[in-house]
Amino acid sequence: MIGFLIESKQAVEQAKKKGKKRLDPCAIHEYEHRYKTIIAAGMKANPPPNRADCPGKRGRLKRSKARNLVERLGKLQQETLRFLHDFQVPFDNNLAERDIRMMRVQQKISGSFRSYQGALAFCRIRSYISTIRKQGLSVINAIMNAFEKDLTLKDCLQTT
Repeated sequence: MIGFLIESKQAVEQAKKKGKKRLDPCAIHEYEHRYKTIIAAGMKANPPPNRADCPGKRGRLKRSKARNLVERLGKLQQETLRFLHDFQVPFDNNLAERDIRMMRVQQKISGSFRSYQGALAFCRIRSYISTIRKQGLSVINAIMNAFEKDLTLKDCLQTT
């Protein structure tokens, strides 16, 4: 699965370099078919637990981590392969993780926020900075504009 995902990511990157906005529908169909084949092989290699192996136990039987992963990837195929259909969707979620990292650092170092209002202010400022960066604008200029002119985010995006 790892090899397949890396290969499909490289195909998307090559298409982007060629100036394409999307992959060829036949190529997408081929990647989706290969994905399903890999999932089927994973299901076969990691069968569900057998009730006969655990007599006297009630409730849902524990599945292996590999089985849980294969089932989750099978259910979330559309979400997993969304980057093939829409080039604006990133291959990974590193940007989202970076966006919440500062919140976790603040909580770990300080223990928590002193007040609810302080936490809200921190989140609002971090969100503003993150949005400015994603727009490719200067963070310092945007913050200075916000303080000088008391502008909203929309106003700052238009003036920067």
